[in-house]
Amino acid sequence: MELRALGGEYAVCRLPSGSAPAPDYRGGLLSITVTPDEVSVVCPVERAPAGATIERGWSAYVVAGPLDFSLTGVLASLAQPLAEAGVPVFAVSTYDTDYLLVRSTDRDRAEQAWRQAGHLTSAG
Repeated sequence: MELRALGGEYAVCRLPSGSAPAPDYRGGLLSITVTPDEVSVVCPVERAPAGATIERGWSAYVVAGPLDFSLTGVLASLAQPLAEAGVPVFAVSTYDTDYLLVRSTDRDRAEQAWRQAGHLTSAG
């Protein structure tokens, strides 16, 4: 697999159930997931929604795609080397591909783990 780093710092945010964050898309990754229990937002840190619980300090990577729905084990092949290196990961999937976020402090270790597992990484 090939991963491309997205520039900038990202945030993973939690809003109460029933919240309706206004999409503020100006590039980069914006993901809004709504469940009966919460609203989760992944976005550049400078666009984190007001009133949210915000976890700052994430670096984001996109898997080169589009990925066919028949592929199996894509996330597992990318998450396993991180688990072995002790690097936590937060994953978001779209219709075409997957995004993986790692703490910015773990970025170098994540990239090294992916390279050792045979994956390619490049700057965004």
